[in-house]
Formats: sequence, structure tokens, C-alpha cells
Amino acid sequence: MSKGSINISTENIFPIIKKFLYSDHEIFLRELISNATDATLKLKHLFSIGEAKGEYGTPQIEVKIDKKKKTLHIIDQGIGMTEEEIKKYINEIAFSGAEEFLDKYKDKIDDPGIIGHFGLGFYSSFMVADNVEILTKSYQEGSQAVRWECDGSPEYLIEPIEKKERGTEIILHISKDEKEFLEKERIEGLLTKYNRFMPIPIKFGLREESEWVGEGDDKKELKKEVDNIINNPKPAWTKKPADLEDQDYKDFYRELYPMQFEEPLFHIHLNVDYPFHLTGILFFPRITKNIDIQKDRIQLYQNQVFVTDNVEGIVPDFLQLLRGVIDSPDIPLNVSRSYLQSDGAVKKITGYITKKVADKLNKLFKDNREDFESKWEDIKIIIEYGMLSEEKFFDKAQKFALYPTVDNKYFTYAELKEKTKDLQTDKEGNLILLYASDKDKQHAYIETAQAKGYEVLMLDSPIVSHLIQKLESGDEKVKFARVDADFIDNLIKKDDTNIAKLTEEEKQKLEGIIKEVVPAETYTLQMEDLDSDQNPFIITQPEFMRRYKEMSQTGGGLMGMGNLPDAYNLVVNTNHPLMEKILKAKKNRQKYVNQALDLAKLSQNLLKGKDMTEFVKRSFDLMQ
Repeated sequence: MSKGSINISTENIFPIIKKFLYSDHEIFLRELISNATDATLKLKHLFSIGEAKGEYGTPQIEVKIDKKKKTLHIIDQGIGMTEEEIKKYINEIAFSGAEEFLDKYKDKIDDPGIIGHFGLGFYSSFMVADNVEILTKSYQEGSQAVRWECDGSPEYLIEPIEKKERGTEIILHISKDEKEFLEKERIEGLLTKYNRFMPIPIKFGLREESEWVGEGDDKKELKKEVDNIINNPKPAWTKKPADLEDQDYKDFYRELYPMQFEEPLFHIHLNVDYPFHLTGILFFPRITKNIDIQKDRIQLYQNQVFVTDNVEGIVPDFLQLLRGVIDSPDIPLNVSRSYLQSDGAVKKITGYITKKVADKLNKLFKDNREDFESKWEDIKIIIEYGMLSEEKFFDKAQKFALYPTVDNKYFTYAELKEKTKDLQTDKEGNLILLYASDKDKQHAYIETAQAKGYEVLMLDSPIVSHLIQKLESGDEKVKFARVDADFIDNLIKKDDTNIAKLTEEEKQKLEGIIKEVVPAETYTLQMEDLDSDQNPFIITQPEFMRRYKEMSQTGGGLMGMGNLPDAYNLVVNTNHPLMEKILKAKKNRQKYVNQALDLAKLSQNLLKGKDMTEFVKRSFDLMQ
């Protein structure tokens, strides 16, 4: 037996470790399981190259709770350690990292992940334990098993013990304040959170299995207890895509998200060896029109060890709307998210993921366009968001991003321009792409546009104003206009003009009559000579004001415009027969104007409350 003092410049490192890691003290179990996994995989490698003798067997990691002794045990059948290795790896290397840690971070305690970056993973045990023991025996022939013990002071004890099997057992004597870590549910929850896809089987207790024996009336159920393996050592992302069927991907999705009832639309299997190592599977879920979508659905792993599900700044924003797993040995395990965000390897990974997703979407589009079109409503926000936030994705998305019409026809941007260029190019040479955001509310405007042979797109996502602004900025001869932004002949101006039925004097008189009734603070009057079969009053919303108001509400646009009241134009069709009736009328002149205004408001779903009540009453009066 020997005693010693850990060579450390501070009187006691452990209170600092506890304070530094307090907000995330549950990671001690992840650290110890990771160490046990490493020890087992190293042994496997030694057997594979012939440097270890005997049998590798089927090693597993076991986690046990002894509530009576208030201890938690982590046991592996891995490489083990000699006394010299304990002194080197436990006493010297970890604490040289501790000195660097203290020197650099003694005044900073708000970054709990950084401690593992300095080789202190094992010492996270002292966040929850008053005393820690290591019982270990090296795989090397003739090695002596040893026991190491430390009570959280710089002093340690090391002595020879009897231990038949190779491997290491860590015994944590759980402190009074951390007794939650003696509860089965708590430990099982942590193992599921951090270690459920570790490459070595993890046993935690026993579970009951049934086996039916015999035949006919003699058939009976035998119950037996078997090891409760709580992890899946070979998850789908570690396998080759060629070895997996669609059902395997669906089953894995269920394993990741057991409470998610809808199936994913499709998946993307990531698998790259150069210039970095990365595997993973990303799933496209069904996305609603609500832009406030729950994120934190992609899980980041390093060699099957869970790192985080907060991938903001690591995975591009638009891909955070996906679900799935990304695993790379090039991702540092025990560092903060801010460190990850600035890491060069991580930045390359994010670029690769963006490219891979774009390539997969393009392939899905080319291989089965009809199926891709059927899923467009469910994935369009992800793609539109990507086009706005990632320039390289925008360029690639030009091949597969779709622009549906109100009649459910789908065009790429290039197809759309080719389809509409003859009819929808105005006298200035601008191609005007018409769109609606609500098929029911804008039905009359859509019908008017379609009567002229124009295509009307159906663009109703919450970020569409941002997208069309970007498309316009890249093509100065293309303009988008919502069908209710003006009357149709003003949206796409041609050379031909309608002949006016009223004289200029009659128009001025009509304008004065209407202004007496229509509130100037709500409507800007616009006198136009339209076709006589078009409505007498048409309410429109100016494209610029409405678009920038929408952009301001969803982030962007002009500052403060999101809070401005809605502004409308009232287009008066001076060629409509009602205008002559208004000019000649004496008794019901104001009623006609109000009735025409309310009908226009009704077509835009703007007639409500008191105005609706008065409209109904006036309608009956006019009928009499």
C-alpha cells in the first residue's frame, strides 16, 4: 500500500470543480461511461492487432446502485490499468490539465462544458461523491490489480487487491446533497439521455422476459430475468445506407422520437470520410405554416456519445427545423457551444450538411417530381428559410424550389418565367408575377386576373415577403405583385387604354360625392376608367407598404412598419353604370356610395361589427 499527494498548485481543486460544474453536474455519468467505452474499444483494437492474449468475449458496461451503502458503481471489462498507469493517467495527466484549467478559468464559472477539455472528465465524479474508489486490473498478463481511493482532498491511497477479471470498477460514494443519483429512475434517465447509442452494451439492472414452452394444453409461460441492456450499440446512422430499408429509417425515427406520431416525409443519410468524418440521418418532418417552430430536435453526437441537442450556431438555422442525428469524431466532446461555433472543423461540417441536404432535395425532385410536389406544402418553409439564410443553398435551390399556382400547378422559377413572359410582361419590359396569399379572401381578384389568362401563384408562407424581395433583388426585370395590390390593368400595364364614359367635369363631381362618404384617413381614392363589367368599387392594398409591414412583423423590412395601421386604396371604376346612377340620384346617393363601399369591404373580409349591421339594414331599405 502507498499513499501520496496529488501534485497540484492549489490547496484543493475539488470545491472549484464542484462550483464550476454545478449547473451541469449530471454529466459525471456521461464522462465515466465514455471512459469505460474507450477502455473497451482500446482492448478490442489490441485484440485485432494481436497485442492482447486470451479472449475478447462480449464485454459490456454495467451500472449498479447500492442504496444501502449509498454507492453508484460503473464497471467495465476493458483494458484496465496498472498501478503505474493509475499514477500517470489519474494523478498526473488529469491534474496537469487541472492546473491549466485553474490558470485560465479561475475567474470564469459560467461555462461548464470546458472542464472536460482539460482532461478532467474523471474528476467530475467529485461533483456528486464525497469519496471515489477505482478497482482495476490491466489486460496485461501477470498484472497486479490495484485499488485507488481519494476523498476529495489532494491526498490519495493506492494498494494491491485481489481481482480476477480484467477491467475497471469506479465506485462513487454519493454525498448527502446528491442522493438523487441513487434513484433508479434518475440514473436510467441519464443513461438514456447521454448513452443510449453508445457502441458498447450498457447493462442497468435486470428485466423480466417470457418464454413459452410445451405444446397444446401443456404449453406454459416461463418467466426469467435477463440483463437489461438500455442502449442500442448499433444505431441506424452507423450502418451503410445500402444495408437499410425504409422501414429501418422509420423505426429509428420512432426510437429517437417515441412521442412523435406522424411519420417523417423523407430522410437524408449523411456519410462522409473526407475531409472530415461525419455520419448521421436527418428527417424532414411535416412543418406547419407557423414560423415559431420548436427547435432542439437535432441531436449532436461524438462517436455515439451525446453532446447536445442545442445546435444553434453549429447547424445552419434553417436545418434546425429538421430532426435527426449528426455524429462526428471531429466534434469536440467536452467544450462549450461557443467553442464549437468557432471551431474550424465544425464550420466545415455545417457547410457540408447544407450541400448534402440541397443535393438530396434536388435528387428527390428529379427522381420523382410528382411525389416532391405532393410534399411541397409540408417542406416549403424549410426550403424558403434556407434560401433566405444561406446563399449557397439559395443557388442550389433554384433547381428544385417550387412556385405553386392557385390551380395547383407547380413551376420552378425558370419554368415560371418562361410560362408567363408572353402575357405578363408590361409595357416597360418588366415581367409581373402575380400571387395570392389567401385563395378565399382574394377570390374576386384571382378571377379577374385569370380572365385575362394570367397565372396567379399561391404564396402563403409567413416569410414569403422576404423571399420575393430577394428574388426581385437578383433580377431587376422581375416584379412580384399580390393580386389585390391594385386593379389588374394597373398591375400589368399594357399600351391599350379604356375609353372614359364620363367627362372630366362629371368625374370631378363624382369624386366630390364619394369623398363626402368615404373616410380619407382609411382610404386613398383612385379614379380609374376600367371595363364596365368590373366592380364599381375595388379595395386594394399597396404592394410596397403591405409587403414591408409583413417583413417587419417577421423580422426585416423597415423599422417600425410592423406597427403601422393597414392602408388601403379605393379604386372607383368610373365606367361602371352605378356611377351614372350616383350622379343622377338625389334621394339615395349616399346610400349607393356606402353600399358599394361596404360590398367592396365585404369582398375583402373587412366588414365587421357595427358596419356589418348597418350594411344589412341598408340592403333591406334599398330593396324596398
